[in-house]
Amino acid sequence: MADLRSYVFLDSLQPQYAAFLGTIAQGFLPVAGMASLYVEISPGIEINRITDVALKATRVTPGMQIVERHFGMLEVHSDSQADVRQAGQAILDALGLKEQDRHKPRVVSNEVVRNIEDTQSMLINRMRHGNMILAGQTLFVLEVEPAAYAALAANEAEKAADINILEVRAVGSFGRVYIGGEERDVVVAQEAATQAIKAVTGKTKTK
Repeated sequence: MADLRSYVFLDSLQPQYAAFLGTIAQGFLPVAGMASLYVEISPGIEINRITDVALKATRVTPGMQIVERHFGMLEVHSDSQADVRQAGQAILDALGLKEQDRHKPRVVSNEVVRNIEDTQSMLINRMRHGNMILAGQTLFVLEVEPAAYAALAANEAEKAADINILEVRAVGSFGRVYIGGEERDVVVAQEAATQAIKAVTGKTKTK
């Protein structure tokens, strides 16, 4: 049986995060306001079947399908929240699972670096796919497991504060979110992101 690592429904993609997906996604690109669903499973190869199930169940469009050795991740989106939820239910039915069978996310690292130096801003800007961060601004980095929950953290942070999304990595062993901006805004974004992760229900990973 497949292990449902992540099941993440985003009710409304925020403008920056939607634009970020347009930068990194290799599939059909979403726009702001669309609903989105991230599903991450193990073993990774099973994501091919899951994509087929979702696309045949309703009118959703795939933005990303990533197959790694251990994990597979699928993102689908639509103007219709109902269509995205229906696609998600079709996936769960095909897997013989329920939403509560997903892993409960765990915050691995939660850091704020204030008043960053210009040389550090250059390093960050070289690796990001989103907006830039400037010297003197504040950097927020969140690391979460499983990885796909990074998408939820980034989207909710943008809803809450006037920040810049620098980078979001929502696939692999760990997900990471890099956010920059003025300190007062980044602190609000940090709270929104961490609270969104803590609010997700699911089964707790056993060591």
